[in-house]
Parts: sequence; structure tokens; C-alpha cells
Amino acid sequence: MTTDTPARLLQLLSLLQTPREWPGGELAERLRVSRRTVRRDIDRLRELGYPVQASKGADGGYRLIAGKAMPPLVLDDEEAVAIAVGLRAGAGHAVEGMDEASVRALAKLEQVLPARLRHRVSTLQAATTQLTSGDGPSIAPETLTVMASTVAGHERLRFSYRDKDGSESRRLAEPHRLVSTGRRWYLVAYDLDRADWRTFRVDRVSAPFATGVRFAPRELPTGSAAEYLRRSIHRRQETYEYEVWFAAPAERLGTQVPARAGTIEDDGQGGCVLRGTTGDPMEWLAVRLVMAGYEFTVRAPEELVACVRDLGGRLSRAAG
Repeated sequence: MTTDTPARLLQLLSLLQTPREWPGGELAERLRVSRRTVRRDIDRLRELGYPVQASKGADGGYRLIAGKAMPPLVLDDEEAVAIAVGLRAGAGHAVEGMDEASVRALAKLEQVLPARLRHRVSTLQAATTQLTSGDGPSIAPETLTVMASTVAGHERLRFSYRDKDGSESRRLAEPHRLVSTGRRWYLVAYDLDRADWRTFRVDRVSAPFATGVRFAPRELPTGSAAEYLRRSIHRRQETYEYEVWFAAPAERLGTQVPARAGTIEDDGQGGCVLRGTTGDPMEWLAVRLVMAGYEFTVRAPEELVACVRDLGGRLSRAAG
């Protein structure tokens, strides 16, 4: 019999988080307590915010249902390892939809993982590889989790940074937000040495270190980290507009190109036109157009037409 009430409540909660209905008698047998004690424990869980539904009947049953708020979860060892491995695998690349909230979840989970489980997660990840890894560069999950922790805790961050030209520097910053563009992660932070706001590509960051020094959050000039990053990228890049016709309906093409590529409109004759603006290298855009998997014609700009023509020639020569 479990006489420790908190331990018994955790054990009961773990059982209820299995997607099934538990008869009161079976719960009492599992916990080695009376049915009356089970009913009292169910009431305690409800007081803590867990929405436990009871069914009528000879034995009566209990199940955990969806509520208005997200209560804490109780995970066993295998579940914790599975979630951590999945989050670490996704955090290594700026996958579209894998935003800062996911990285914060990984940081919280790894903070409380016992050493034995943390070792299992690292071992499993080191022994596996992904067939596809997205377009963005790889990032160590530890880099993201350290940054996410300093963002959440308003803690100054020190790190090494490699600029576009390859020069290295040490930075001390007050991190504001992590932002994913779908291909890359960026850190928006106030650079203390330069006394100004800056954006840092996370794949160029190494040796991030949480200093333990707290700071009062500053107000961004734009109010939004995503908007600040967008303006920062556009200031540094020369953008160009493009227009491409595809021999495919808009609905089909939409499944092959990301939403950020631009707008897609049917031409009324079975094809569609993709229009967009980008600062990506034309060679990269040309390859992405080919990878869409449909016949296409570049209408503008002329530089992209020449780039696709050159790429086609190189591919033909490579095929002999």
C-alpha cells in the first residue's frame, strides 16, 4: 500500500494520462488502497486543475479529459526520452513551424531530465541520422536550449560569433527572442559592447554561455522581434522580384513550394504563375524551382532566366 499521498497522486495521475477509462476497482488494486481513497484522490486532482471525468455504473470509471488549461504532465522514462529525442532532432534545423515555443519546451525538459535519461537521449541521437534535414544549416540543440533559457530568464548571454566574412568575435548580449524563418534560426538581442540591437544567425554562434547576470528587458524599436528581423535582413540583402510559370495547377504547386515563396495564381489554362520577392542567391532559387517537379518557364528577371539556362547546361553536361 502506498501511504505517501503525493507519491500516490503522481502514480494515479500517470495512470489516468493513459488514454483509456479506468474502473475504480482496478485503480484501487493498482494503488493498493481502498476505493474510497481513490475517490478522495480523484477529488484532490480536480482541485489541482486536472479535469477527471467520472462515469456511472456498477464499478464506476475515471478518465482524464481535455480541460481549459494545460496541467502538468507526468511522463515515465520511455516517454520522456522519446519526447526529448524528437525535440532535439527538430531543433537542429530551422524547420518551418518549429518556433521558439518548441525550443523552450526542450529547454524545460532537459533541465529536469535525470542524468541517466539525459545520457540515453544523447546516445540515441548520436546513433541516428535523418534522411532529410531541411534547407537550413545544422544547429546543436544545446545551443538553442541555452539561448532559450536566457531569453526566458532575462539572463545575459556571452558567445563567440563568426561574421559573414569569417571573422570571429566574442559578444555579450541581452537576448530578447529566438526567431525561426523556416530555414534558419536567429537571435534578436541587445549587443552591450555595441550599445545597439543586433540579429545573430544561430548557426554562426558557438560556445554560448549563460552568465547568470539578470537584466531588465528593453523595448525593441519595432515592438516585434519578427518584424525587427525582417527589416534587418532586408537592410543587408538586395532583393529582387521574380515571376515563373508552371505547367501545374496552383493547388498542386502549393504542396511543393513553401508558403513564403510568394503568391500562386491559376492562369485559367491548367497552369499557374508563381510571383515572389527574395534576397536568396539566384542559384539557390533556380534549384528550388527545379525541385518543384513540374515544367516551368522563368518570365522575370532576366538574370534568373540566365541562371536557369546555365544550370540546365551544367546538368546536361553532367549527365553526359
